[in-house]
Amino acid sequence: MLRSDSKRPDGTTLIPWRAGRNLVWDATVVDTLAPSYLQSTAVTAGAAAEIADNRKNKKYQPLLDTHDFIPLALETLGPINSRGLAFVKEMGRHLTRATDEVRETTFLFQRLSLTIQRFNAVAFAGSFVDCMPEMEEG
Repeated sequence: MLRSDSKRPDGTTLIPWRAGRNLVWDATVVDTLAPSYLQSTAVTAGAAAEIADNRKNKKYQPLLDTHDFIPLALETLGPINSRGLAFVKEMGRHLTRATDEVRETTFLFQRLSLTIQRFNAVAFAGSFVDCMPEMEEG
């Protein structure tokens, strides 16, 4: 999937996923409380994730003709875009069929939750200003 615009998705399957097409996905995490999303997220939960979904579709428009594209957009406060949510549930069903473990979907959501929590912790820690002047050796 060489592209002339240097944009590349996060991953792709090596074998066809559905209808003879390879699956391509691209993930992003958006800040639910960012000023650019706040007006939308104040009205509708998950609005920032859906906006990010639309942006990803525009970004990878040329791939839509040849691949099955799934944007996975997660918000910092938890919501996931509807197509990404359906994909995670479908992946959980496939894993359950392969492993006979009925909790596979739950495990996927737990992993995603931990990833968002880690992202939030890093973002929160990065918001602090160093108030201590550096000590000079001397």
